Amino acid sequence: QVQLVESGGGLVQPGGSLRLSCAASGSIFRIDMMGWYRQVPGKQRELVATISSRGRTNYADSVKGRFTISRDNAQNTVYLQMNNLKPDDTAVYYCHAAITTTQPRGDYYWGQGTQVTVSS
Repeated sequence: QVQLVESGGGLVQPGGSLRLSCAASGSIFRIDMMGWYRQVPGKQRELVATISSRGRTNYADSVKGRFTISRDNAQNTVYLQMNNLKPDDTAVYYCHAAITTTQPRGDYYWGQGTQVTVSS
């Protein structure tokens, strides 16, 4: 059993910043890729950023230069620093992780989602 717990969402004005965090717990042998996705009602969930176990990152074009993904492997936690937020960033943000529980078994997990609202 693996659980991803997210925090850090909230209300912020355009140009403001938020920092999201997601901590994985449970029967974890190894966490591979971790990332953040977001979803707006009526639209498909879209990738925001990913980070490999060795720190390689990938970002959606819409957030490049504004968002930074990072992780603390010792604490099984991934972060998303969001700067210069725009109204179009408003969405529910979901943590995602590829986790090996027991060799060779692994699976993909989602957090419950945290609301980010950018509005003046």
